[in-house]
Amino acid sequence: MSRRGALFSVAIVLTLVLSACGGAAAPTQAPAATTSYKLAAIFPGSITDGDYNTLGYVGATQVQTDLGVSMAYSENVAVPDVERVMREYVNDGYNIIFTHGGQFASQTQSLAGEFPDVSFIAESDAPIDNAPDNLWVIDRNFQVGFYAIGALAGMQTKTGKIGYIGGLTLPFSYAEVHAMQQALKDQGLDVELNTVWVGDFNDPSKAREVADTMEADGVDVLVGSLNLGMLGVFESAKNASSDVWVTAKYTDKSAFAPDNYVTSVLYDFAGPLKAIVQNIMDGKTGGYYPLGFDTGVSLQKPQNVSDDVISKIDKITSDLQSGAITVDKNTEAIDQ
Repeated sequence: MSRRGALFSVAIVLTLVLSACGGAAAPTQAPAATTSYKLAAIFPGSITDGDYNTLGYVGATQVQTDLGVSMAYSENVAVPDVERVMREYVNDGYNIIFTHGGQFASQTQSLAGEFPDVSFIAESDAPIDNAPDNLWVIDRNFQVGFYAIGALAGMQTKTGKIGYIGGLTLPFSYAEVHAMQQALKDQGLDVELNTVWVGDFNDPSKAREVADTMEADGVDVLVGSLNLGMLGVFESAKNASSDVWVTAKYTDKSAFAPDNYVTSVLYDFAGPLKAIVQNIMDGKTGGYYPLGFDTGVSLQKPQNVSDDVISKIDKITSDLQSGAITVDKNTEAIDQ
């Protein structure tokens, strides 16, 4: 049931000086700290995925280590089960509940209204209307990072064709594509953007099939907004008959295709989570925390690109951080 060991028996490599106690959907107790605050973290997938779930787990662990907050977690929690799992934690005396994933936002908001003495932390892609006073909302703002990615892809392409490969047709994914379109227009780049959603974030076979088709059509920069599906994108790029470059999301994935890899939009949940939990400990039980290049988001230094492109992208990310560039959050559906 429970297990103890080092993170990352999976293929994706992250450098973490942490150890993990694993568990299934039932609460898994981590070492307790001498404090009245108890944090429960709930993840939709495995904490060893080296991707989105790992980032959330690292954030929760940093809260435990740096703020002395007792922490427990549940992984691989399905949407229909999340309310039950949250209730179990509340009944066990946990007074900070963190759900990692936008799919849990409505249930988290609902339970926050039911338990006003417990602080809840939800993730969303926009502010939540009528949020209870005990609900913190982390707005992931994925479109901000994809503005920079769109500009970089547009500068890197030699064929004038770039491709976005998404998982599910969700509002945040549409916002990423619209941000790329905005970047291409703002930067005066005459580039064709192809978009395909494969219907699954974690299916490498489907992702590779789409990537192969795009490459056959002349696309030479593949922008992935996937989890494990990125493995298929990288395999396609490595086996392409001509130069193809790939960008990714969440974590450094350069080890999979060093000669084809360009960059990743990196996300950090440790800083935001620590700031929010500290606010809760100081008496501010709810609020709004937007991610962006000034907090929680960064662009990995591009590889396999010219110094001139690196310089231009550095200027763009600086302008995004300062507010000189404002990215529209447009979630309007896009026809495939």
